[in-house]
Amino acid sequence: MSRWMLAHVAVLLLAGWNPGVMAESGELAAAEADALGRVRDEGFRRSQVMEIARHLTDVIGPRLTGSPQMRSANDWTAEKLTAWGLKNAHLESYEFGEGWSFTRSAVRQIRPVPAVLVAFPKAWTPGTNGAVRGVAMAAKIEKAEDLDALAGKLQGRILFTSDRPRHDDPAAAVFKRWDEAKLADLEQYDVPEERDRDDWRERFRKRRKLWQQIGDRLVAEGVVAVVEASSFEHGLVRITGGGNLGVAGYVIGPPQLGMAMEPYERIVRLLDDDQEVELELDVETTFHRESTLAWSTIAEIPGTGKTGEVVMVGAHLDSWHLGTGATDNGAGSAVVMEAVRILQAVGVRPKRTIRLALWSGEEQGLLGSRAYVTEHFASRPEATDPEELALPRRYRKATWPISPKSEHGKLALYLNLDNGGGRVRGVYAQENFGAKQKFERWIAPLADLGVTTVTMENTDSTDHLSFDAAGLPGFELLQDMRDYSFRTHHSNIDTYEHLDRDDLMQASVVMASLLYQAAMDETPFPRKPLPTEPPRKPEKKGPQDDEKKADDAK
Repeated sequence: MSRWMLAHVAVLLLAGWNPGVMAESGELAAAEADALGRVRDEGFRRSQVMEIARHLTDVIGPRLTGSPQMRSANDWTAEKLTAWGLKNAHLESYEFGEGWSFTRSAVRQIRPVPAVLVAFPKAWTPGTNGAVRGVAMAAKIEKAEDLDALAGKLQGRILFTSDRPRHDDPAAAVFKRWDEAKLADLEQYDVPEERDRDDWRERFRKRRKLWQQIGDRLVAEGVVAVVEASSFEHGLVRITGGGNLGVAGYVIGPPQLGMAMEPYERIVRLLDDDQEVELELDVETTFHRESTLAWSTIAEIPGTGKTGEVVMVGAHLDSWHLGTGATDNGAGSAVVMEAVRILQAVGVRPKRTIRLALWSGEEQGLLGSRAYVTEHFASRPEATDPEELALPRRYRKATWPISPKSEHGKLALYLNLDNGGGRVRGVYAQENFGAKQKFERWIAPLADLGVTTVTMENTDSTDHLSFDAAGLPGFELLQDMRDYSFRTHHSNIDTYEHLDRDDLMQASVVMASLLYQAAMDETPFPRKPLPTEPPRKPEKKGPQDDEKKADDAK
């Protein structure tokens, strides 16, 4: 043997090569290639992903947690997964609070000139009990004392409370995909900077305290409604929740609406010119108080080897109430459903169980996934601070220590999809270096599909955080953003028209391929140390976080 060959063998041995299993590893590679080929054939030639997405959006519609439509989505997905042959399809419940839905929102300007206005109620706010009229009034209320100066002047008023909206650069692109330069930049690890992880919680507490102080006073003063400006332009309305956010006993106050930016600004300009603006509102909403439970849909492909070990995949099934929840997150739900359908259709016999979860309550604070992790994997002590106990559970600070349960060690990993309807370009490794190495091997067969990047960066605001926070390997896939952060996110045009067949088919095949490799991998998946204190939050995050961080419900 030459000196070069000896040196080469030495390098292979150091890298873990075992010449005694060369034939076996070759057979496994062939079997894996065959399985991944069958996944592609099924996923690209017999895809059902658009049919799934169309039913969730067009037929069921918006899926606000606690609403009848959300329960319909739970039932339909469980039935569909069972029909495909998955096992143990069921709904897992958790305490949520009262539900809410709306069926009508008609807003008109009566004077100085008639106009139809685009506006919708914020979730968990009351309706108007028929058509009502009021006079618009600009009012900035940042503390309870601000309302004192308005006492006796609010009867029959519709309060416009937003600051002048911020306008986007008209030349900025609204449709974005990752280019090679940006993907390369993502792969460069930046040392995280320390930030206040709980700043959003403090903002919520202040806002909640203010509403508790003024909500009933606004009703007593005769306020007809409170109107805020949408954070999107171009006639879009982007709003989330107001009022009691599903918590029994919370101050409801008058109706709260979000209005498209352009008519909002027109009304404010008229008020600046001392013009009287009269509006008519007809908003019908319903509080669903028959149950305070919410549900997530669970189903699985049973494993045949590694007893009790599980690979999980998930997306949130719930949405906000304006559009039909297509890109947030009907797309992710359709993709993970299609991924397990593909695996079931091609007859894989995974060593680890592959378990699918379609979460509810994500939009109100990752509630479904957090409840599941608490039930199955790890618990925390109950809060004892009276101030904390007075808050809804989702807004309480995390308590320590984490107490792992017996299933904690059985979860191989959790993969999540929740950044719109774009194709998958890679994985956020959540600062888990071992995971980065593993994912880089798994995405190698997917390079021709555009999956090339594993970044050590964290990303925020999706259900993988429920797992990561409990010391479990939970990850969000990296997707092209398309128009998600700039047009559809939480807006009234989050509809089926903004989904793309090729992107969702690619994402489904990629997800199925990753699940297969994870379920068949012989070695344990690398984990970070179990958290023992609140982690620092890095400054650099995925691009979707800049949009989502404004939604304090998360």
